[in-house]
Amino acid sequence: MSRQTQKWQTQPKGAAVLCFVACMLIFCSCSQVSSHRPQRIVITGSSTVAPLVAEIGKRFEQLHPNVRIDVQTGGSSRGIADVRRGIADVGMVSREIAPQEIDGEVFSIALDGVGLITHRDNPLSELSQEQIVAIFSGQVRNWKEVGGFDGELVVVNKAAGRSTLDVFLQFFKLAPEQIRSDIVIGDNEQGIKTVAGNRNAIGYVSVGSAEHDIGLGVKIKLLPLNGVDPSAANIRNQSYGLARPLNLITRKSPHSLVREFIEFAQSSQVEAIVKEQNFVSIAD
Repeated sequence: MSRQTQKWQTQPKGAAVLCFVACMLIFCSCSQVSSHRPQRIVITGSSTVAPLVAEIGKRFEQLHPNVRIDVQTGGSSRGIADVRRGIADVGMVSREIAPQEIDGEVFSIALDGVGLITHRDNPLSELSQEQIVAIFSGQVRNWKEVGGFDGELVVVNKAAGRSTLDVFLQFFKLAPEQIRSDIVIGDNEQGIKTVAGNRNAIGYVSVGSAEHDIGLGVKIKLLPLNGVDPSAANIRNQSYGLARPLNLITRKSPHSLVREFIEFAQSSQVEAIVKEQNFVSIAD
């Protein structure tokens, strides 16, 4: 065999080796990228719970740099539906949960209340339960009918599917069709901004959200209920009646990373975050 022929035969072997080495380098590089790809926990639901979970998620990410916590709002009904359908790993629900609503587990991470809010300049300092029912059912249409100024009431109500609405209706023994609302809002911040921007408005929101915004100077105030101020302290000592748990839910038993996050959210490590959000820690 000629040298020319031998050379022709050895060239493909060398090229094959080079090709193999290149492929291995690419494979190793891809494996490295894949192993460093962040793990993602998707959490959807209650707008009341979302700011708290988002802050807890940030702290969890600091401790676990390869994890990303994706928090999305849309109401407690969305949280339940997304977990049922497998779209979300965790749902956020800001009320008690009936056993038939979810085939899975429920984890309370804090307590909150629902509070009546008016504009800060509204001279009324308190309303009775009967007056609140009369206002939201349309029997009263002017503030002077309940001892206030002469001005047409603007009733701000929560949209269907919001847990704050469910808690409000249950406490005041009202049916959804009885409410005569002028404005329908979604999350707490929408309700707070609406009432802060209208001296004649009245609505109800998360006590924690309202206390937080009042602390920032937002022009709203919380009204006492049955003579008891809606505050974190009174929710903690159970003297304020319109209270509720803030829950995380999962479908069946959560996998290890999700369970680790939930256990972190229930731990004393996040107690300061819960209090910063003006909620009541279950670790108290």
